[in-house]
Amino acid sequence: MELNKIYHGNTFELIKKVKDESIDLIICDGPYGVTENDWDKISDIQTFNLNLIKLFSRVLKPGGALYLFGKDNCIDFVDYRPFLTLNRKIIWYQPSRLAQGRLNFTNNYDLIVYFSKGKAKTYNLDAIRVPQLVELDHRKRCENVPSVINGMYGKTKFNEDGKNPGDVWGDIKQLTYKSKELISRKLLNTIQKPEKLIERIVKASSNLGDVVLDPFCGVGTTFAVCEKLKRNFIGFEINQEYIEMANGRVGNNNIQLNN
Repeated sequence: MELNKIYHGNTFELIKKVKDESIDLIICDGPYGVTENDWDKISDIQTFNLNLIKLFSRVLKPGGALYLFGKDNCIDFVDYRPFLTLNRKIIWYQPSRLAQGRLNFTNNYDLIVYFSKGKAKTYNLDAIRVPQLVELDHRKRCENVPSVINGMYGKTKFNEDGKNPGDVWGDIKQLTYKSKELISRKLLNTIQKPEKLIERIVKASSNLGDVVLDPFCGVGTTFAVCEKLKRNFIGFEINQEYIEMANGRVGNNNIQLNN
């Protein structure tokens, strides 16, 4: 497959055309199996995601990464261990969601499951540091305790460039109707994710010139981010209207429709 193009069709068929161990990073924001949208009507999301993981393990390079979006049960009851290594379950925390549960606690987060093929080859911490939340004087006092000076926490000292964002991301807000980057209101909270969210993933788990695959690329957020960050991109999308929207977001406008 040629790079920096979106291919029109079904992910499960198109991925067969991707060469073995040719992809550095996969960002999979596909069906969640929780809405009434036709594209989201998945009877068994765990089996669906396990089938994706199997396919992704073939095309990922050794050490390549997969970020799989979903709800809290998106990989429950499946054995992914023969295919990929689970590194972390990241909580994308959204306390401002309008939904209010009447019979249960309201769900205020999405899950982003971070896998790699074996040991991850790339983790660019300096590219994704966030501001320190601990007051500086207190932090420096903590660094003088014996467990930091002489113990296993000696490498956790204050860094003026910021800290690791951790596995709860509450600093990146979901899009609203007023967001300048929102392509269409009907995409809100379903199809389109914030560029800042995708940027963190791309910066953390890829390098300049790497190949990023988005198998459900929607309106091209990953494509736009990859273009800005100088990564190569391959996208799959079954909805031609979304492909046309994505086409308007990238500067080179060289998207190929391949039925």
